Amino acid sequence: MASLVRTESGAGAERPASVQKYYKRFEPVDRVMHAFLMITFVGCAISGMPPLFSDHGWAVTLAGVLGGFKGAALIHRICATIMITVFVSHVARVFINAARGKGVLSILWGPNSMTPQPQDIFDIWNHVRWFVGKGPRPAFDRYTYWEKFDYWAVFWGMFIIGGSGLILWFPTQFATYLPGWIFNVATVVHGEEALLAVGFIFTIHFFNGHLRPEKFPMDVVIFTGRISEDELKEERPNEYRRLVSEGRLEAMEASPPKRAATMFGYIVGGTAVVLGTTMVFLIVLSVLQ
Repeated sequence: MASLVRTESGAGAERPASVQKYYKRFEPVDRVMHAFLMITFVGCAISGMPPLFSDHGWAVTLAGVLGGFKGAALIHRICATIMITVFVSHVARVFINAARGKGVLSILWGPNSMTPQPQDIFDIWNHVRWFVGKGPRPAFDRYTYWEKFDYWAVFWGMFIIGGSGLILWFPTQFATYLPGWIFNVATVVHGEEALLAVGFIFTIHFFNGHLRPEKFPMDVVIFTGRISEDELKEERPNEYRRLVSEGRLEAMEASPPKRAATMFGYIVGGTAVVLGTTMVFLIVLSVLQ
C-alpha cells in the first residue's frame, strides 16, 4: 500500500505520497553548511562541558571517552575551527549574492530576508493569541520569527563565544594588545554563554524544529532541501500564495527527497537530538546538586 501524507487540513483526507508535489526550499550549500554547523556545535558542546563540570563524575567519564581532558580540548578546537569557517563562508556568500545582483535590499528586507521586520511583531502577538485560544493561527511566509531568532543567535554566539574562545586559545598573542583582566572576563563569558547556547539549542530550537507534535520525531526539510506541497500550504500559506501570485511556484517544483538525504536527517539529526537532550539533563542535574 502506498504511503500516505497529510493534506492541507492536516486531518481527514490524505493523498498518496507517490502523487505528492515537492518544492525546493534550501540549496545544497545551505544544507551542507547546516550539517557542518550542527555537527560541530554538538561536538563543541560535548567536548566543552567536561571542563565546566569537572567536579562531577559524568564529566570525568565523558572526558575519558574523548581521550581525556586534552583530547576533549583538541576536539573542541577542531570543531570550533570548522564552525568559524562555516560562519565566515556564509557571511561571504551573503555579500557575494548581493554583489551578483540579488541586491542589498532583498537581503535586508522582504519575505526572503532573515532581518526582523514589523510583520514579525504582529506574528508574535497573533501567535500568543492563538496559543491561548483568542485568535486564529497566524499565516507565515518563508521565514518565521523564531527561525530569524535562531539565525541571529548564531551571530551573537560567534562573536561572543567565538571571540572569547579565541582569546583563551591564543593568550600570548592577545596579551600583546589586551589587559590581563580581559582573560578573566573571557573565561567567564565563554563558559556562561556556551551554557546558554547549549540550553537554548538543545531545548527551544530542537523543539521548534523537530519535537513539535506536527514534526515529531524529525523535520528533515533542512537535510533534504525539499518541502511537500501540503506542508508548504499548511505551515507557510503566505509563501505559497505569494509564489502562486508571482508565477514562480512551478519553477520551484523539485523531485521527491532522496532516500539517502532523508536517512541522513533521521540518523544524524536524531543522534544530535538524543545527545543534546542528554547533555541538558546532565547539566540541569549537576546545577541542582
